[in-house]
Amino acid sequence: MAGDQPRRHDVVELRVHGVSGADPTVILDLPQVRQVAGDGSGGFHRDARSDDADPDGVTLEAYRWGDLPSGTVGRTLAMVFLLPFMLSNVAVWMRPTGRRAAGVSVLCRLLALNLTVLYVVSIAGVALDLLAWRCLGAARCRPPFDTMAGLDGRHVGQRLAVLALVPIAAIAVLRLLGTRRSGPADNPLWAVEPLVHRLRVIHVAAALAVLDVVLLTARRASGATFSTTLLLALNAAVLLACVGLLAAPGMIDRAATARTATWAARTAGAVAVALTVATVVTVASDRRDWSSAAGLPGYGGIAGGALLGQMVLLALLSAVVLRHHGRVGGRSALPGGLGAAVLAAIAVGLTGALSAGLVYQTGELLGGYRGDGGPPLPYRWTLLAFFLHVVAAVLLCGALTVVSLRRRRRAAAAITARDFPVVPPEAVGRLRLTTKTIARARFTEWLGLLAATYAALAVVGLITSLVGRTGREPEEAARQLLGLPAVAVQMGLSGGSYLLAALLLALVTGGVFAYRTAWFRRHVGILWDLGTFWPRAAHPFAPPSYADRAVPELADRISHLTERHVGVLLCGHSHGSALLALAVLRLPPRVRQRVALLTYGSPLDRLYARLFPAYLNEEVLRAVGERVEWRWLNLWRDTDPVGGWVFAAHRPGDPAPDPADPAGQVDRRLRDPAHLLPAPGERSAPQLRGHHPGETDPEFRAAVRELAERLRGGG
Repeated sequence: MAGDQPRRHDVVELRVHGVSGADPTVILDLPQVRQVAGDGSGGFHRDARSDDADPDGVTLEAYRWGDLPSGTVGRTLAMVFLLPFMLSNVAVWMRPTGRRAAGVSVLCRLLALNLTVLYVVSIAGVALDLLAWRCLGAARCRPPFDTMAGLDGRHVGQRLAVLALVPIAAIAVLRLLGTRRSGPADNPLWAVEPLVHRLRVIHVAAALAVLDVVLLTARRASGATFSTTLLLALNAAVLLACVGLLAAPGMIDRAATARTATWAARTAGAVAVALTVATVVTVASDRRDWSSAAGLPGYGGIAGGALLGQMVLLALLSAVVLRHHGRVGGRSALPGGLGAAVLAAIAVGLTGALSAGLVYQTGELLGGYRGDGGPPLPYRWTLLAFFLHVVAAVLLCGALTVVSLRRRRRAAAAITARDFPVVPPEAVGRLRLTTKTIARARFTEWLGLLAATYAALAVVGLITSLVGRTGREPEEAARQLLGLPAVAVQMGLSGGSYLLAALLLALVTGGVFAYRTAWFRRHVGILWDLGTFWPRAAHPFAPPSYADRAVPELADRISHLTERHVGVLLCGHSHGSALLALAVLRLPPRVRQRVALLTYGSPLDRLYARLFPAYLNEEVLRAVGERVEWRWLNLWRDTDPVGGWVFAAHRPGDPAPDPADPAGQVDRRLRDPAHLLPAPGERSAPQLRGHHPGETDPEFRAAVRELAERLRGGG
């Protein structure tokens, strides 16, 4: 294109922003920019005035990918409501290395399947138990739901069959969401589409089978027939087949068994669809009398079983990863795969709370629980467990913050004492602020202990689920087992409802404003950007990975630029450094020879190598350095709570790295602030930079010049 013809002797400085996005004018610090490649969701931008090199002899270009994870309100809201699915999907990528990795993957995928099952069970609770059974029969809800669509005069079986279309439609919506892709990419980063297809079929088959089980269990409560018994057995077989496909390590994602797994999944899906049609027809045409129970027969037991299975799987996952203490790449990391247990616990808690809130609050709103039968007992226990879990988590975070404060402040004071050995009296306040900022940033180092303790909270949900299976009301169990008054449990149930309402409001607000408001997206949209980075390997209805497009797009652009320029200097801030690292690994040898890498505020080692030990470890990071022939500099600050060093801290007083190891020369620590007092001619002292990009800082520009000269000189 016409605007892509700069001078051949210069170097292109290609900047990639971090999570939450940024305007190209901000990334490039230019008043006007124009797009030279890409589209509205992800594109490359340059100075609108000219392509002339800046004083450092480089041509500036920026890659903006911020709209790839959430480019529209609808997509953002979809991610809000599918948040548990997204978290469960990310959990599988946090699995550890070694012999327990396969077990963690299996447990994560089974948990993901359970989330889909509970999603369908909760919607069936509204459509079948609340509307078809209670509102149009036993309890009589508030108008107009007591005569909805003329179904009040229909036979029970016909009401159930018609309203079964609601959860079937919900399954169809999930199926449709599961077909989404992040955008066009001829050479995607993750070759997972066949796996996603198998997972999608398995989840749909299990969802339909569970819906059939709910209908058939209610029908059999008034007497079993051959047809209902046969259909129930066949649906149980479909469920077992789905679980078996996920439980066999490597069955659905190993190349050697891919064809068998695909055939088995498709067979289970086809059988599930046929069984659902047969089940709906059987229930609608069965004119026998139905049970006179206040609630849909068997529904409470099915919901309780799904919730209990969720907690058992979570407890097993936590136990496996808590026992897997190890070291990743020769350095301390979070207990192997612990992030998987933490994210799975959050996903389980959200799913259980949202399911319970949907059934419980809808029933209260419609007046369907005014009769003898109250809301299904398992959901009352789930709301109570949600409240206890939130309270325990808040207390845990507060306690760990207080306990770690002294050690964090002591470590921060040692750093500032080395940086500023002589402090004038007028700079004491500034020094104190710097020390506090470093102490806050060092809380990241305590995330391992916080995660380990949080994962242990899975026992709270397991205990409440087990007690709930005894058939006791929460008030009764609390009085008998703990001696607590009933009012305390009622406060917990009310608190759980209020917390859930606040959570839903926050998620919806975040989904809307993360797209509409730049400030809100910068602080809240981070969750979506990080969660949708990884492809769907556990839950097929999670949002698609934008890295499938961003990384190949970056690699293609870098290859194109090296054909027209002396070299390309890749500058990645925060999560942008991860995108560039993966892009470097995809570059062909002829392109890598003309590429250099500058990372700043990078979480590659401090967070990612510890959270994703099987994928972004020291071995992978060294491979990145070798690919660019160690033309790599990493800038970091002690005041940054996210970024850090990659190979060596280089703090004052630290032992010098091995001079024979090129990795030891990658990291450069930036003292923050550079000075405690204003420089001559300035009215205020330098600001604390923290995680701020700082592309115009003198240290950053010096690193750019150094790497640009190394590219020009071929060294």
